[in-house]
Amino acid sequence: MKLKWSVLNFTLLLITSITAFGQSNETQKYYRHLSYNHVSPYIEFIGTHQIDKATAQNTSHYVFKENEKGQLIEILNNHYHTERVHPLASIGAYKTVIDYNDNREIRTFYDPNGKRILNDRAVYKEVYYFDSKQFKDKLEFFDLKDQPMESNWKIAQYQWSKKKKLIIEKRFNLKGELVNISPYFAFGITGIKLNKNGTPKAHYNLDENLKVKNNAIGVALYQDTFDANGNHVKFSYHDKANALVMNQWNYAIGEKIYDDTGNQIGLKRYDETNALLTDFQTPSNVKTTMSAIASAKDSLAIKNRALGYLIGLQKLDPKLMGEVLNDSLNKVTIGYDRQTKKEYANRTTHAQMIAFANSWNKANNKFPFNPNNQVIILDIYNRIANVKLVSDNWVEYLHLIKLDGNWQIINLIWQHKDIGRYPKD
Repeated sequence: MKLKWSVLNFTLLLITSITAFGQSNETQKYYRHLSYNHVSPYIEFIGTHQIDKATAQNTSHYVFKENEKGQLIEILNNHYHTERVHPLASIGAYKTVIDYNDNREIRTFYDPNGKRILNDRAVYKEVYYFDSKQFKDKLEFFDLKDQPMESNWKIAQYQWSKKKKLIIEKRFNLKGELVNISPYFAFGITGIKLNKNGTPKAHYNLDENLKVKNNAIGVALYQDTFDANGNHVKFSYHDKANALVMNQWNYAIGEKIYDDTGNQIGLKRYDETNALLTDFQTPSNVKTTMSAIASAKDSLAIKNRALGYLIGLQKLDPKLMGEVLNDSLNKVTIGYDRQTKKEYANRTTHAQMIAFANSWNKANNKFPFNPNNQVIILDIYNRIANVKLVSDNWVEYLHLIKLDGNWQIINLIWQHKDIGRYPKD
């Protein structure tokens, strides 16, 4: 009897242990966006506009997975259409895995098939280091063989220290040389001032004595403003006296406009006197409207371009052929290899088509005296079109694209009208 009770107790204990082991204390949170950061990788990933799991099924979003300590251990990227690609503001990977080991935070990046990939900083692994007081003081980049590597900004290592209310940042390449914040912004040693919630407030250009100084174009700091929802709503450029100055893109202030769900829908730019320079809308992934029906002018232009391709051959007009064909032309027909007895896609290049327009019909014996050229426009959508072209010799399908107001043939697939020219199936 004691044996039976012992076995029973052991079984219950085993079941309880297995059940407890199977339970995960991990939590998942869903966010529409990441807080925008163009300052430094010192800034943590912050999700904004939190939503529930049901809402996430039908909209662009990120998934933040946290362990039982509240540490972020994984980010899934289900954002689409309007995620701004930026080495500091976006991830560039479907899955980011974050491990913690010996005062290090290790981030690796994966595609949807579980393959290790480069992130938007063009590195395979990021390793953050923390001192004994848990201050984040260094970041290094590594390749697939765990060898040090440089990012796409030629940075191999970030170093951080504190000075009063500033985080002092220095960046180095693999040679140990000091590197600017980015290839297009000349701040060397920098000081970062943070808001209480960890978002960046100001970024200063510093000299070797950690004093604020103007760079070559007179910019000493830029400031960021975030609203209560975490939207990055304003950024501005200043000299060391805190006066507004124009940046290298010829504006001093940028103001972003957002909809209720955090999608940026507009951007205004101002000069140093607060005079409006530009005001334009930005794309949104929430609502995408169809283009208006194509105009009669576009239809006529498409028809003329399609016919121009045949006329260029018929009339020996290489100039016309060059006008109607895009330089990236991809023209393909069905070929047959007699040795392998297999069909293949036989390509004709843009250069060959220009040469054909010079000489292919030089004896005027390739087309009837009055050629029968028929153009059927199958579909037009804004700046792309699909056309069926039937002539005395061929049946062809053309893709056209409108660039700088001009329609051109970009893709062309064709076969002989005489199907007897092809091997029997």
